[in-house]
Amino acid sequence: MTRFVDQASIYVQAGRGGKGCRSYYKDLWNRYPIPDGGDGGRGGHVVVRTDPHQTTLLDFQTQRHFRGGPGGHASSKRKRGAQGKDCVIEVPLGTLVRDAETGELIRELIHPGEEVIVACGGAGGIGNAARDKIRYPSGPKERRKIFDPRRMEGAPGEEHKLNFELKVLADVGIIGMPNAGKSTLIGHISAAKPKVAAFPFTTLHPVLGAVGLPTGRPIVAVDVPGLIEGAHLGKGLGLDFLRHIERTRLLVHLVDMAGVDGRDPVQDYRDLNKELESYRVDVVRKPTIVVANKMDRPESKENLARFRKVLKLQPVPISAQTGDGVPKLLEKVAKKLGQAKESHE
Repeated sequence: MTRFVDQASIYVQAGRGGKGCRSYYKDLWNRYPIPDGGDGGRGGHVVVRTDPHQTTLLDFQTQRHFRGGPGGHASSKRKRGAQGKDCVIEVPLGTLVRDAETGELIRELIHPGEEVIVACGGAGGIGNAARDKIRYPSGPKERRKIFDPRRMEGAPGEEHKLNFELKVLADVGIIGMPNAGKSTLIGHISAAKPKVAAFPFTTLHPVLGAVGLPTGRPIVAVDVPGLIEGAHLGKGLGLDFLRHIERTRLLVHLVDMAGVDGRDPVQDYRDLNKELESYRVDVVRKPTIVVANKMDRPESKENLARFRKVLKLQPVPISAQTGDGVPKLLEKVAKKLGQAKESHE
């Protein structure tokens, strides 16, 4: 399985502009030599572009420096130098590009093929033929005084340090306290194969899976690693993964109704909602389906009755382990997503 990396830092440097040319030619019909040096080519830009096939920022752990190509040098007969080759950096959908020094957001890239120039190539040097565009005093001596050879040098390209931050794009976010059964559920409804074990924090990064709904339309679900009390302050897996909930259209709140390790399902539900609200109010307001998991355990029925009585909620009872109730859950997910789409339109 490809390792999921959602943060990276890189250095970018655009190409330097090519040199301008200082050249003259003289023929039988001109008394003085005529300047005909061309302009240098622009240096290559550094461009960040989204690629729908990318899912992680893992590549930037090994390659951190990116440079645009230099601009070509000019020649006589007003021949302009070639433009430097742009350097294109491909990132996943949902990547935020920030300036590493100021923290300023440069662009949020969420559409396929969307791109932004993060470092502009240097301008090419000016050839001496360019002055013919302006009216100059006549005579070779006066012309040579006006032309500044320093203008022939190409300008250096921009250079920056950038930070990439990935917020996954998914239709459904599966959330819940540690060991609530999120990995088991996404492994049951998709081809994803997350690590499953009988202890908390077995999932240390978000897991994406394609899910086929009863309507026939496939969606993308993300298993957000277990959150704990104080996650909005950085505790547990904290802020590293809370941000992945922001772009989901629907939340599936999985509650361990068996109360494994002496946990209280009612308190777990309240604590997680409190963390979401403390992180961002608009997150807790997302359409949500509450799911009562581990209903194959004998103690779950009593806890479910108390859960319904105290919170006045009607969660969808399932067992992610056996698959009982999962088809009904997927039907409800399809219905909720359809309602969310209609309200958005």
